[in-house]
Amino acid sequence: MGQQGPGAGCVAKKPTWVVDKERTRRMAAAETVWLFGLHAVRDALMNPDRVKLRLVLTKNAEDKLQDAIVAGGLAPEIADPRKFSAPLDPGSVHQGAALEVKALDWGRLEDVALAQGHGAPRLLLLDQVTDPHNVGAILRSAEVFGARAVIAPARHAAPETGALAKTASGALERQPYLRVQNLGNAIETLKGMGYTVLGLDGDGEVEIGTLAATLRDRPVALVLGAEGPGLRARTRELCDHLVRIPAAGAFGSLNVSNAAAVSLYAVTRP
Repeated sequence: MGQQGPGAGCVAKKPTWVVDKERTRRMAAAETVWLFGLHAVRDALMNPDRVKLRLVLTKNAEDKLQDAIVAGGLAPEIADPRKFSAPLDPGSVHQGAALEVKALDWGRLEDVALAQGHGAPRLLLLDQVTDPHNVGAILRSAEVFGARAVIAPARHAAPETGALAKTASGALERQPYLRVQNLGNAIETLKGMGYTVLGLDGDGEVEIGTLAATLRDRPVALVLGAEGPGLRARTRELCDHLVRIPAAGAFGSLNVSNAAAVSLYAVTRP
């Protein structure tokens, strides 16, 4: 075998300052979210708690969002609809509107759990629900039925993204979506605060409507698992009750966002 030079087979290392600069750029990018779609962008512009960084609109979208642009106080960049300049995933239905923002900070679990609202407090907890479209739809239902918050683990859950915000149709700006380090610990904290924790399970021992009738004036937290796996073992063990949504047939089932809407209705109706 021939001898190799001293640099053969080695990959040249980047200078430290280059590595640090690239790491800083990646971290900064991870801290921002691109929202898209007329409803999501409009409601984010109107939200005084949103940190808004960059607004990209087509002329048509600008005409539709005039009031929101004034409220948001951010001058738009006008883009050609054929060469939309916002860095969105291919196929994103942006409707000519995109807004770069910082993620919202909803505070502590204890704060949202004790927030004032109409009727007894209701919360939704999501156990490893990762589909942003499902979470967006759940946020929309949570807002309609007056839930105090939607709570999910910091890992193995849908992050705040443009797709989630578009599905939520503005609800992300008003409905707390709180991420916690450990869902089991959050359940234990809520139980210590007086919450009754109901886990949704197809084999639950009681129908949700039957149990909900006894909990009208008490704080209730509903826990829903991912489609397929359902609730994890520890999550099931921590719930006060496992409840089911009644089905007319033996093989009927709901996806997690529909189950969230039905169960919220069951525990909030008079």
